[in-house]
Formats: sequence, C-alpha cells, structure tokens
Amino acid sequence: MFSTVIRCFVFILFSFTVRVKSQYCPEIAQYDRCSLNSACACFHIAGAINVGICSDEFVDCSELVACESSNNLCREPNHRCVHHPRCHNLPVCYPVPSFNRQLCPSRAMIPNIPANARWRQNGVTVAGGHGQGKATNQLHWPEGLFIDDDQTIVIADWSNHRIIQWKMNDTNGQVVAGGHGEGNRLDQLDNPADVLIDKEMDKLIICDYGNRRVVRWSRRSDTTQGEILIDNIDCRGLAMDNQRYLYVSNDNKQEVRRYQIGDKNGTLVAGGNGRGNGLNQLNFPTFIFVDRQQTVFVSDNSNHRVMKWDKDAKEGIVVAGGQGQGNALTQLSAPDGLFVDILGTLYVADSHNHRAMRWLKGAKQGTVIVGGNGQGAGANQFARIEETRNTK
Repeated sequence: MFSTVIRCFVFILFSFTVRVKSQYCPEIAQYDRCSLNSACACFHIAGAINVGICSDEFVDCSELVACESSNNLCREPNHRCVHHPRCHNLPVCYPVPSFNRQLCPSRAMIPNIPANARWRQNGVTVAGGHGQGKATNQLHWPEGLFIDDDQTIVIADWSNHRIIQWKMNDTNGQVVAGGHGEGNRLDQLDNPADVLIDKEMDKLIICDYGNRRVVRWSRRSDTTQGEILIDNIDCRGLAMDNQRYLYVSNDNKQEVRRYQIGDKNGTLVAGGNGRGNGLNQLNFPTFIFVDRQQTVFVSDNSNHRVMKWDKDAKEGIVVAGGQGQGNALTQLSAPDGLFVDILGTLYVADSHNHRAMRWLKGAKQGTVIVGGNGQGAGANQFARIEETRNTK
C-alpha cells in the first residue's frame, strides 16, 4: 500500500465510475445546464472545487439566506450551501427538495480524458501527511478510497481500523465508521481494505478484511454501528455498477463475485479456478473497476497484470502488464488501485514501482504519468512500504 500520505493526483486511480446523483454536477460551469430538464442549472458548492449542485434555476432570490460563515452549513433541511452571485455575493442556502432527482434527472457523466492529457508532476497532499498515527490528521497504512461527487474523500485506514473522510481543504479528517479499536463488534472494524459509497442509500459499504465480512454503515451523523451484508468472505476490493450490483474480490478464493444487495452467495464474474496465471485464473486479486457494460477490470496483484473480464466471459484478457514483474513500460509490479475512462484507457497504481501508469485501450505498453522517481516522500514520489500484518 502507499504510505500515510494521499496526494491529489492519485484520486482517479482509486475512484470508481462517476455515477452522478442528479443534485451534483462536477466539472460543469456555474449556471450551465446539468440535466435533461433545461430548467435546471449548476450552482457551485461553497468550498468545493468545480463541483456544483444541479437544481431548479428559477428560485426567487428573496427566499435565499446566507450560509453559516464559519462552516458553510445550512440549518434548513434540504438546503445546500452554494455560490449564487446573481442573488448574493456571499454563499447562500439553496433549496434541494427531496424530489429534486425527478425534477432534474441527470445526464450520464463518465470522465473523458484526452489522449494527450498531461499531469503535473508534483502532487499536493490532501489527506494525512503528518506521519503515521491515529490522530484525525494522520493515517496508518491507507488502503482503498472513494471520492464522492462533492470531492469528499472516504479512506479505508487499514491499521487504524476505521473509515475516515476528508472534505476538500480540511486539515483533519472525520471518523465515519469504526475507530473503536480492532475487533469484531458491529461498531468495530479489523483492517478495512476498501470502501465505497452506495449513493442511492447514502451508506458506506466496507471490506472489513480482518473480520472476513462486508459491512454497511449509514452516513448519518448519529450512526454508531454497521450491519453485515456478506460474511465468511476474504474481501479485498469493492465496486458497484450503475444498477447497484455489488462486486467483491476474494483474495483467498482468487475470484470476483457480483451480488445483489441482500444476496449472500453472488455470481462468479472473474477467476474462481484456483490460484494461477492462466487467463481463467487470478493470483491475489485486489482492487476492481466495473464499467457501464458490467465489464470487470481486476488488479491481478501477484500476477503483475490487470485483467479485463467481459460480462459472462469464461476467461479474461490481459490489458496491462502480464510480462512478469518489473519496471519496464510493458510491466507492472503488484498493481493496486485502477480506473478506466470512457475511452477504455486504464489508469493503474503500479505500487512496487512507486508510480501511476496509463495504458491506452489495446496498447502493448503503458506510460508513466506521475511518480516513477524512486521511493520517497517528495512531491513527485510515492512510497509503497511493506508492513508486517496479518494477511491470509
């Protein structure tokens, strides 16, 4: 895993398909159209970067009140703090009714990154960076993470046995699940490996790796414990498709299964033929990504490759690596987090090489987009530091 610092240029490597709730409109200009309904517009959220709320444009300015100046919060229910310079210079509380998703149905939005895109080579620390520890401004062996539409980062803080979230520009995170020490009570976690947000239900789904279970926690502030969705599973990675099917990688059975919420058995979608390097096998599958066609991409960690499994396929296709462990542009070394854009371009955290790579669809080799400057704590470096831990 990477060290106790998370930098902004690795966001995309660990996030999942951007399934935008209708009330959010990332990467859309202020007042631009954000919905199939032309009466809806994008109002930028106070404190967020280029992310807005998609809602009815025709609201009387006299109805709007200023947000709380100290924290940009709104006391009124179903209101969000946004910039609305047509009405006020200060951020205001804008109504977002419960039926807003029907009023402003979203347009499908999946990142489309140009083939000639370039990345700044120095990253900015957005979570942690204060040494290894359990304070709310620290992390201890962070694993999977998920980024919400408002750029809130939710992190599986492995050795702190907690899920912690960071809002943009915050100096401290907030523990949102676990954090009561290592254990198997419903208010505890044991080495959480991955996390995602079920946006329809506004709940966290967590790979509670050490407890061999998948658990769900409400994001309500008064939540004190989770509930078990799947037990007796060596869960390593999670993904959810746009039909709310849950995908779970199992690093003991060397497989990925798809589950309907509430289903305990699931359907095999990748691997399941024992540990190995055949095209129908996996060897320590970790992070996964699922596209709109329910194609599953798997970081086949100990085979040093990324595999693509089409829906109902009996074997996968190597889409990155697979040329043995190494640091050549044709190789990977223990790939972890991954993401696939709308063009089929793969982005993957090449963890033992301390770099992030990009593989165009059908390419025989990748390109280093950030990192690759040796292991270290510099702004242009990553550090995957091995830890003695209880793994299966």
